[in-house]
Amino acid sequence: MRKISLQWRITLMTVLLIGVTCVAMNLLLCSSGVYYMDTIADSMQSRGTVILSEEGPASFDPQLIAPDENLTIIVDGAQGRFRTTNWYITAAVTLLSGILAYFVSGRALKPLRSFASQVERVQMNNLADMKINEDVLPEFRQFSHSFNQMLERLNNAFAAQRQFTGNAAHELRTPLALMQAQLELFSAEHPDVLPETAAFLSLLREQTERLTQMTKTLLEMSNLQQVARNERIQLAPMVEEIFTDLAPLTDKRGITLTADGDGVMTGSDALIYRLLFNLTENAVKYNRPGGSVRVCVTQEPEKLQIRVSDTGCGIPEKYQQSIFQPFFRVDKSRSREYGGAGLGLSLAWEIANLHGGYIWVEKSSEKGTTIAVDLPVQ
Repeated sequence: MRKISLQWRITLMTVLLIGVTCVAMNLLLCSSGVYYMDTIADSMQSRGTVILSEEGPASFDPQLIAPDENLTIIVDGAQGRFRTTNWYITAAVTLLSGILAYFVSGRALKPLRSFASQVERVQMNNLADMKINEDVLPEFRQFSHSFNQMLERLNNAFAAQRQFTGNAAHELRTPLALMQAQLELFSAEHPDVLPETAAFLSLLREQTERLTQMTKTLLEMSNLQQVARNERIQLAPMVEEIFTDLAPLTDKRGITLTADGDGVMTGSDALIYRLLFNLTENAVKYNRPGGSVRVCVTQEPEKLQIRVSDTGCGIPEKYQQSIFQPFFRVDKSRSREYGGAGLGLSLAWEIANLHGGYIWVEKSSEKGTTIAVDLPVQ
């Protein structure tokens, strides 16, 4: 049955269904007709006058009829009852056939639903793992082969993009470092420049530092696959260390940091630190002045869940998936104010995915946002 095409499967199932339906209707209709005909025949055996009414057949004494008198048979309502019964039978059989057709066609189209479900799970990071088995129905075999080829081309394109990003970031690192050094040297050697020149130099240093940080992040993203992930990590001390590193920023904005829970997992200590740092720093930067940030770690048997909650203005629902894309920023003006390039959450997403985890916006409203991360323990 697996080698038969979907078209023939549906055809054969439909023919079988119609055949069974017709046979069933004929059997039931014939049985009904035979029943009524037998009733009339049994009543006629006495050669009397027979009345078939709603109350059933009425008999009489044949000795009261003269031999030369005509025999009269009165059938009252038999045909009406026969037609009504047949309509009931037809409706019941039709309804039963519709129910059977629904389940039979659903089973026949099950491969299509399975294919659609697998396609919905395709993400940029799992293209190589989402290839479809090509040992399927003839109609799906060519489609599956073409789909697998498309996934392979996409995976190669993303790999080339990552390679280009890494190469470009690597090539930019040296000239940017040289520019920073020259700017610092010029500022040190000319402390008495005009205010306009000083402001211009400050802007150059700020933008150069921003480009340097962006280049560093791009290099980290391109080299994630090469990082070993076999270290035992305890998260509570790591969170406290992150709070210490962010103390100047939180003091400046009056943000309160709190932590709750602890957990142990296996992975890259440097990458998990960067993930938590990016999420916490993002929550501090885009929080309300005087707000709070809470980092909650929950240890479960098979996974470890991290929630970073803030009291900011929230993320619009239409952007809650896009914020994990590279260079995406909900509010570009505020991102520039804090030196953001739109790579922090993207890097966090890459790190979570590299560890077999998942990151998403759990909830967001005008009262704040909670970003959750699920990471496997091993």
